[in-house]
Amino acid sequence: MSPLPAAFFISILFLLPQLHKVCAVSNAAGRTIPTRGTCNNTCGTIPVMFPFGTGFGCGHPYFARYVKCNAGTLQFSTGTGIYTVSSIDYPTSTIVVADPFMSTCSLMQNSGSFSLDRTSPFTLTGSNIFVLLGCSTTSPVFDPSEDLCDTGSGSRVCSGLYSCKGVTGIGLPQNAPTSTCCVYDSLMGIGSGYSLDLPKLQCSSYTSIYEFGDEGDPMKWKFGISLQYNDSYYTPACKDCETSGGLCGFSGLDESFSCICRDGVNTTTNCFGHGFTWSGAWKPKIQTKTSIGVFLLWWIYLLV
Repeated sequence: MSPLPAAFFISILFLLPQLHKVCAVSNAAGRTIPTRGTCNNTCGTIPVMFPFGTGFGCGHPYFARYVKCNAGTLQFSTGTGIYTVSSIDYPTSTIVVADPFMSTCSLMQNSGSFSLDRTSPFTLTGSNIFVLLGCSTTSPVFDPSEDLCDTGSGSRVCSGLYSCKGVTGIGLPQNAPTSTCCVYDSLMGIGSGYSLDLPKLQCSSYTSIYEFGDEGDPMKWKFGISLQYNDSYYTPACKDCETSGGLCGFSGLDESFSCICRDGVNTTTNCFGHGFTWSGAWKPKIQTKTSIGVFLLWWIYLLV
């Protein structure tokens, strides 16, 4: 085999920078500029899927105003406060939020008010049983002409709650008369735009029960506010993005759809063809190295 001429090595040194530019242009044509990946599919222990997101630009912009991930805690915001999201049931499009000042059987305390914005994509589900506690006898909820309290099964709910030791937290003795308690029937079937104003209703606290379980034991009742969310925002483009391993999000001043790939790359379609695997390996880099190796072998074959 004859020694390779010096011209061969000079040609290679000249062509390598050109190959690098070609590869860079080719890769840029198949993807957008990488950005920092801030979207995850969990927040703490709660799985986060569209329309929700864990950071700015994640999920649907309409929901991003209300649900955020803060230091590993998924939070729901309204005009009356910030509440913790306890769970999300995606098949039924419902979430359960917990008001830290809401009373439970084990702990009753003075509560704030609760409201849902009229423009929000959330509504109260029919499974909620709202109970007003420690109400004044002059409270408007006891107006007989309004019929706001459930005096049937609601009286059993009040009796159960007033049997809890936690009732002393609102200044009542255990097993106190239920005349200051009201199962607030007017909430049933009410959608977004509702406001529970405790000072106006002259009540010291409230609670919401979304599941009774063992009805005879209030310690086993599930306390929280169950909300239905509008799932009509799930589009074919988002489904295609998720199928490709991406997360649906938004970008730009117009908050247009964006598919966020596992390495933080944003696209307007999906993550197919971008070469990013679940381990974060970049396939185009491997393909580029292979192409350069084949090119060098081809030159050696011609010049030997």
